[in-house]
Amino acid sequence: MQQAPVRIGLFGIGLDAYWPQFSGLKERLEGYLAEVHGKLARSGVEIVDLGLIDNPVKAMEAGHRFRREDVDLIFLHVTTYALSSTVLPVVRRAKVPVIILNLSPEQAIDYPAFNRMGNRTAMTGEWLAHCSACPVPEIANVFKRAGIPFEQVTGMLGEDPECWNEVDEWIEAARVAHIMEHNRLGLMGHYYNGMLDIYSDTTLQCAVFGGHLEILEVDELAALRDEVSDDEIASRVAEFHEVFEVQPDCPHAELQRAARTSVALDRLVSERGLGSLAYYYMGSGNPANEDAISSIILGNSLLTARGVPVAGEYEVKNAQAMKIMDSFGAGGSFTEYYALDWKDDVVLMGHDGPGHIAIAEGRTKVRPLDVYHGKVGRGLSVEMSVKNGPVTLLSVVESGGSLMLLYAEGESVPGPVLEIGNTNSRYRFPIGARRFVNDWNSHGPAHHCAVGVGHIGSKIGKLARLLGVEAVRVC
Repeated sequence: MQQAPVRIGLFGIGLDAYWPQFSGLKERLEGYLAEVHGKLARSGVEIVDLGLIDNPVKAMEAGHRFRREDVDLIFLHVTTYALSSTVLPVVRRAKVPVIILNLSPEQAIDYPAFNRMGNRTAMTGEWLAHCSACPVPEIANVFKRAGIPFEQVTGMLGEDPECWNEVDEWIEAARVAHIMEHNRLGLMGHYYNGMLDIYSDTTLQCAVFGGHLEILEVDELAALRDEVSDDEIASRVAEFHEVFEVQPDCPHAELQRAARTSVALDRLVSERGLGSLAYYYMGSGNPANEDAISSIILGNSLLTARGVPVAGEYEVKNAQAMKIMDSFGAGGSFTEYYALDWKDDVVLMGHDGPGHIAIAEGRTKVRPLDVYHGKVGRGLSVEMSVKNGPVTLLSVVESGGSLMLLYAEGESVPGPVLEIGNTNSRYRFPIGARRFVNDWNSHGPAHHCAVGVGHIGSKIGKLARLLGVEAVRVC
C-alpha cells in the first residue's frame, strides 16, 4: 500500500503595519522564510508553505488551509515582532502539533555598523529584522492559555548544527508518527496463555498511535501454504542460503518447510497490506496450522528485516515498539532479559523466534531445534547478536488506561553468548546492570522490549510529545 508523504506546514509571521514604514523589511523576512523552507525540504516530506502571515484575516485563512491540506506538523517561523492574533487562529484551527522556530538571522548584530546608520527609521527597520525573540513569550502565553501544546527551537537561521539537528529530529518524529497513523498491524492467533503482562487494550493502541488492527486467522496462512509451488520453495531456500549462515545440521526438509511458510507469509502481508504483525498459536490438533506456525521463524525474520516487524507471543505493544524503532531506521528486534553477567556488568538479552537480521553483528545463523521451549513444534530457528555499538531499548508501556514510551540508551558489546538458536546479545548501560534493571522494572513494562542500533532517545522523546504521551528515559 503506497503511503502518502508526511505533510509539514510552514508559515512565518510579521506585522503588516511595518511594511509601509520600513522599506525592504517584508522582502527580507520572506527571504528568511524561504531559507527555512529549503532546510525543511527533503525526500518523503511535502512542505505546505503559506508564506508570511501578517494580519488576523490571513491567519484565519491559513488555519483553514492547513486543515484542508491535512498537515501532520506545523513549523511557525517567528521572523520579527508580530501580534499573537496572527498566530492563534492558524494553529487553533489546524489542531496539530506546532514547533516555534525562534531563529536569529545572524550570530549578532553588527553594533558599530548599526549605530553608524544615522537614520533612526532605517535603524529600527534593521532591528526589526533581528528581533525574532521578541514575540515568542507572547505567543507562548496565548498557547498556554488556549491549551495548545507547543515546542520551541531557539537558534540561528544560518550555521547552527544544534538547532537544525533538533529540527531534523522533529521532522523525523513527525514522519514516524505519520507511519504509525497509517500502519496496518496484523494480529494472528492468540495470546500466550497466562502471560498477563502482554495483554493489551487494542482500542487504546489505535487511539494513541492511529492505524488499523487486522485480525487474522492462522487458517489463512495454512491455506496460502498449500498454494506455494515447488519452484517458489526452491527459490526461497536459495535465498535462505544467501541471507543466513545455514548450519550444516539443518535438514533440507526443514528448510523447504520454512521456505513454503515464508512465501505464504509474504503473500499474506501483501494481500492484507500489513506493516507489522503480532502472532502466537498454541494449536489444538490441527496439523496444517501447527505446521505453519512451527516453520514461521525464518520467514518472519526476513519480513522484519524488510520493514515489517514481527513480534512473537502476540505481543501487540512490542510490535508497536518494533515498528517505531524500524521506522526511525534503527531496526527493532524482539528482546527480553536472558541473564545478568555480574563479572562483566552486562545484561544478556534476546528472544526465541524471529530476529531483526538487518541489525545483526555478522551473519545470522540458522540452527535446528528439537523443541521450541514452551511452544508448539520444532524446526529451524535463528541465532544472532545485535551489532556491536550504541543501542536504544524501547518499551510501549500500558498502565492505568494510558500508554508511555520507556527507553534506555546503552551499548551492545562483544563477548560470549548462549548458542541455543535464539537472538542473544550483551548490553552495557552507563548506570550499570544493577541500576538499569531496577530502574527499568520500576516503570512496570511488559517483559518484552524492542532493541535498535544507535542512540535515538531524543527522537523517541519528541515522538512521545507529538503523540501526547509520556516518555521516560532510564539512561
